[in-house]
Amino acid sequence: MNKLSVSIAAIFLLSWQPSPSNGQQRARVSPHDTTNATIDGGEIKIVYGRPYTKDPKTGAKRKIWGGLVPFDKVWRLGADEATLFTTTQPLELGGKSIPAGSYTLFMLPHDEKSATLIVNKQIGQWGTKYDEKQDFARVDMKGEPVSSAADQLAIAVDSNPSGGGTIKVTWEILGGFQGPKINQPPR
Repeated sequence: MNKLSVSIAAIFLLSWQPSPSNGQQRARVSPHDTTNATIDGGEIKIVYGRPYTKDPKTGAKRKIWGGLVPFDKVWRLGADEATLFTTTQPLELGGKSIPAGSYTLFMLPHDEKSATLIVNKQIGQWGTKYDEKQDFARVDMKGEPVSSAADQLAIAVDSNPSGGGTIKVTWEILGGFQGPKINQPPR
C-alpha cells in the first residue's frame, strides 16, 4: 500500500484584487505557472497566478500583510483566477478526507505567525469569488522563519525522503507557515 503524505509549508505574501462587479472575467495581471509533482504514486497539480510584491501599475513596493491582504479575512492563494489544486488520489488533510479531484485553495492569514489553509469545492471562479459554504477543509498553519526574500510568489511541491511531500509557498520575507501532513487514507 502506498501512503501519500504531503505536509503544508507556506512562506508567502499574496496579492488581492477586487472582483468585477458586473460578473465578467477580468484580464490577468500576473504571470501564471503550474506546479506538478508525483508523491507516493499520486499526481498533484497546482495552477496559480504569480504576483509580485511591487504594484503592477506603479511599481511601488506594497505593504502586503495587514495592508493589501488584511488579517482575519479570506483571500486567494495567488492572483487572478482562483488557485486550482488537483489530486489524482484521495488525501487526508489534518484528519479530514479529501477525495481525488480538483479544488480551490484560499488562505486566511491571522498574523505573521498563523494562518489557515482553506480547501474549497468551488472551482473555475475569479480568485476573489469565495463561498464559505463550499469549504471542504480548513487546516491551521503555524509560522516559521524564512532565510531569503522572494519578489514573486512561487508554489512548489517537494517530496520527503521518508515518504509524502511538502507544499511550499514562498513570497517576501515575513515568515512561513507549516501545516499538518496530507496522507493517503488507508485502502
